[in-house]
Amino acid sequence: MRLRNTILTTAAFASAFVLSGLIAGVSATVIEIRSRNAVRLAMETAGHSWVRVQTDGLQVILLGTAPSEADRFRALTLVSTVVDGARVVDNTDVESAQALVAPEFSLEVLRNDDGISLIGLVPAALDRKAMVAALAEIAGAGTVTDMLATADYPAPPGWNMAVEFATATLRTVPRSKISVEPGKVFVTAITDSPEEKARIETSLARRRPSELKLSFDISAPRPVITPFTLRFLIDAEGARFDACSADTERARDRILAAARGAGANGALGCTIGMGTPSPDWAVAVGMGIDALKEMGAGTITYSDADIALIAADSVAPETFDKVVGELESNLPDVFSLKAELQKKPDASEGVPEFSAILSENGKVTLRGRISDDRERGLVENFARAQFGSEAVYGATRVDAALPAGWPTRVLAALEALGEVEQGRVVVRPDIVRVTGISGNPQASDAVARILSGHLGESTAMELDVRYDKRLDPVLALPDGPECVARLNGVLAQHKISFEPGSSTIAADGAETLDALAGAMKDCQEFRMELAGHTDSQGRDEMNLNLSQERAAAVLSALRDRRVLVGNITAKGYGETQPLADNGTEEGREANRRIEFVLLDGEPIEGDLPEATAPEPAAPAADPAEALPEAEAPPMEDAAPMEDAAPEGEAAAEDAAVIPVYPAAEARLRPKPRPDNLIPKQN
Repeated sequence: MRLRNTILTTAAFASAFVLSGLIAGVSATVIEIRSRNAVRLAMETAGHSWVRVQTDGLQVILLGTAPSEADRFRALTLVSTVVDGARVVDNTDVESAQALVAPEFSLEVLRNDDGISLIGLVPAALDRKAMVAALAEIAGAGTVTDMLATADYPAPPGWNMAVEFATATLRTVPRSKISVEPGKVFVTAITDSPEEKARIETSLARRRPSELKLSFDISAPRPVITPFTLRFLIDAEGARFDACSADTERARDRILAAARGAGANGALGCTIGMGTPSPDWAVAVGMGIDALKEMGAGTITYSDADIALIAADSVAPETFDKVVGELESNLPDVFSLKAELQKKPDASEGVPEFSAILSENGKVTLRGRISDDRERGLVENFARAQFGSEAVYGATRVDAALPAGWPTRVLAALEALGEVEQGRVVVRPDIVRVTGISGNPQASDAVARILSGHLGESTAMELDVRYDKRLDPVLALPDGPECVARLNGVLAQHKISFEPGSSTIAADGAETLDALAGAMKDCQEFRMELAGHTDSQGRDEMNLNLSQERAAAVLSALRDRRVLVGNITAKGYGETQPLADNGTEEGREANRRIEFVLLDGEPIEGDLPEATAPEPAAPAADPAEALPEAEAPPMEDAAPMEDAAPEGEAAAEDAAVIPVYPAAEARLRPKPRPDNLIPKQN
């Protein structure tokens, strides 16, 4: 009995133990599932989808990689509101923090009459004291204000180059703002004249490193034109401007449209400036050009509000009367018109004449008729003041029968001659002719303004003044010897090497070829020879062919870099022109070379020809041939030229120095004030 009770008791305890275990297990599982689901729901709702939730009994285990420490903290805080924080096991990680990005460096330099200001964020390594000291020299009496912030990061690529270029540019632009970024510079500046604007723009373009991105906006005030002059003519050569002025871009476009309607072709220019006598300037000019077109031949000259219309002797009188009547009746009120129909010249009458010839070296020859000895002295003294005391050669004769106003015409013609680098003026009772070449694109306008200002707008004049960009001191283009010196200077710094025994240019020659292409930019009008040379190793014929192929390969590489090579001849010389001893390795290396040789010092005008086979150099042109054929001075009239510069004078020694052309010096000479010396002819 006792045994039975014992067994039953034991069985009851065992059953209770198993049942309680089952109940506890089921309860823990339920709690585990509920906790996991509740935490997951909370994480998803809060946007913490990166959290993975696992449970182990009452423990809630968090896994995953948080985007940031802040996200991890927020997730843990949220879990503690769902379950007891003691039950939470944090096994989460945080993503590695990204390296801090360097700031964007920039610098703005402002310069005015008061000084220089620096604004921006620059690398801490920048030597600000040295920079401020350098700018203080530029500012002069002004002050340098340093408002820069710094960041301790290395300078990005192109930063130092851009800062150096901006600092150098600041020396040439006294009123400017220069913005600097790594590898980029933007220049905004105001200049005092169009000439200074052109000079600064040319300087910026030439000094810019090839890796630097440069933008600039240079502005200049419009010039004051006095008198406000325009001259348009139609003759056997066609319709064209001798001088053109406009007050606005709209007026300019209207004037040029009228000129094209009258038959003017090609590139037409018109100077925009201040000083117009009336807002109706373009209206009056358009009416005058239309009137001249209807006549068919003649000239019309505007000098402020005075208009002179001179019809050619080929115009029928009835046409002249009709056109002049319509023009007079419809011109704006402020303008006055003088009209004249030329008469056919009487061939039986002798025509007195005075001429002055300005040669390329600045010498001036005076010939023709002068009223008396006193006038001769006045004319020669005026010429010496204009062109230099040692540059004038007088060979005039006295003629008391000259017409009234002759001295005024002669002096005005001499002043007009000062606007060209070489040329000729001819003064006759019926006309004043000016021919020549100038480095000033507005030289023809200036000549017309001088003649109409002193002699009156109705004066008959014939102008043929051509612009030559190589005489323009603003552009400062190199001459032929300097071009060759620059090109050979590039080759001296780094030779063009070839694959052994072939004409294939080595890979390291690309930089030299790029530099040659840059140096050729202003030199494409000169005839040059690209000569190839070898050492003495190998057969003569093989070396000759190899040198020719190598010269041709360099020429082709320049053509691929968009260099116009029509004036360059490739020629191989083999081993025939050694520079050094072929018995040594150093000598052979020196003899293996490419070099440029100038064939003609005179630039070729117009479009460049296609590349041709080698041919002998053309002789230099005679300076007298630069003038129009009909105006070239006869040989017997040539003045003594003892002081002329010797032919073949050495070019500038340093290729970086801007050359001064002999002819350009005449343009830069101080000129007398003509209003005090030349009486105006009414």
